[in-house]
Amino acid sequence: MKTSTSELFKEALDLDDSDRATLAGLLIESLEDEPDPELERIWKAEVERRIKELDSGDVKAVPWEDVKDKLLQRRHG
Repeated sequence: MKTSTSELFKEALDLDDSDRATLAGLLIESLEDEPDPELERIWKAEVERRIKELDSGDVKAVPWEDVKDKLLQRRHG
C-alpha cells in the first residue's frame, strides 16, 4: 500500500531537526537537473572566497535572527 504525502509528512515531523533538514535537502536535490560543471566551479570558488574573508576577519557573519528581523521589518514597512 502506498503511503500518502500527509502520512509521510507526519512521520518526517518526528525526525530531529538535523534529519529533517537533511531530508528536505535530499528532496529538493531530487527535483534538480544535473549540475552544470562550470556553474559548480564558479560556486566553489565563491564559497572558498567567502570562507577566506570570514577566516581573515575582513567580514563578520551576521546572526540569522538579525537577518530575519531586518527582512520582517522591510516586509511590514
